[in-house]
Amino acid sequence: GETVREVIPVLGYVHRGIEKMGEHLAYRQFVHLSDRLDYLSAVMNNWAISMTVEQAAGIELNDRIQTIRTILAELQRLQSHQLWWGVLGMDLGGFTPFLYGFRDRELVTDLLEETTGGRLTLNYVQPGGVMFDLPADFPAKVKAFLTYFKPKLAEYEILLGGNAIVQLRLQNVGRLTAADAVALGATGPVLRASGVPYDLRQREPYGMYGKVAFDVPLGRTGDCWDRYAVRIEEMRQSMRIIEQLIDTIPEGKHMVVKPGAPIKLPEGVYYNHLETARGVLGVTIVSDGKSRPYRI
Repeated sequence: GETVREVIPVLGYVHRGIEKMGEHLAYRQFVHLSDRLDYLSAVMNNWAISMTVEQAAGIELNDRIQTIRTILAELQRLQSHQLWWGVLGMDLGGFTPFLYGFRDRELVTDLLEETTGGRLTLNYVQPGGVMFDLPADFPAKVKAFLTYFKPKLAEYEILLGGNAIVQLRLQNVGRLTAADAVALGATGPVLRASGVPYDLRQREPYGMYGKVAFDVPLGRTGDCWDRYAVRIEEMRQSMRIIEQLIDTIPEGKHMVVKPGAPIKLPEGVYYNHLETARGVLGVTIVSDGKSRPYRI
């Protein structure tokens, strides 16, 4: 209910020298640091690093690897948004959404743990593929989760979205116009909530995104309510993407590069980017032809 009159950002306290550390690590070793950039988008962060290395090194992937990466990324987008929904409810005074969000998020976390061995920091997507192949029962467990979560997402909208107090706190609050969102460099759900249809999964398809159908949710007024609604709908679209892929995972190797083989990139500057749960993550690599990046 308060009115924010001034915000003074103080930057730098969470910087842990990841880029500087990267200058002393091989490209494959650097991937695990990308988990820490955002442990709610670890799969996608790993993918961004790996994709940039693969582009520079000319490593071609098969459809099995691309499908696994896409499914895992969308599962983690769901996991991330579940946490966001629960914490939003708690921040507005309702503890129940926090419990429900973490209850459902735990099911995705279990799937990630069974597949990757980790729950937050995963180090799963690697240059040339993924660290481990999928467990045999992975498709069945994913489909069981989707069957469970669809009606739960409808409950989310009734419990929190349908609450008059929540609507009062979110609607027509914190408006961000499309022009301001672009000028400020906003990406992800924040940008799309302001009505800008920019999603790299559709604009510059990577993985299997060019072979599945899904919508990009957009807001109208760019307020807190639109940012809420966009993320709710993104969860539906993530489930839609997974459903189109889970029964048709191609055969093939889960890694096309020998695990211990050193990776050296030709001299040059390389850039690539993708859409994480929070927006665009871009990776720039400056290579001097050695097995470690000059800058990353």
